Amino acid sequence: MDRVVHFEVPFDDAERAHTFYREAFGWKLDAMPDFAYTMVTTTPTDDRGRPSETGGINGGMLKRQAQITSPVITVGVEDLDDALTRIEKLGGTIAIGRQPVGTMGFSAYVQDTEGNLIGLWQNA
Repeated sequence: MDRVVHFEVPFDDAERAHTFYREAFGWKLDAMPDFAYTMVTTTPTDDRGRPSETGGINGGMLKRQAQITSPVITVGVEDLDDALTRIEKLGGTIAIGRQPVGTMGFSAYVQDTEGNLIGLWQNA
């Protein structure tokens, strides 16, 4: 079974959004300028940066852009290409195709049959 492993929150103003989420919820925010991305820690992590509490997920923040206009959940999959094929067969569409994320893994974004944007993640 694939599970939710990450979330993303888009912003228009990074400083304003960072201040809001840090102060409203106590989240730890780490900017990654090389990726134009901010890692968000909402739960304790292990020595590899993964959530150490059962059911805990962390996420990220990025500049609002064409397809990413509202919060997105990201589902971890074993094989990204198989997942994309399965989603298309079920009536979903690929919004942003497979792309590498450094050496960590691969991501893609799809729209479900209801028009919701869903992220997909495959570890490297």
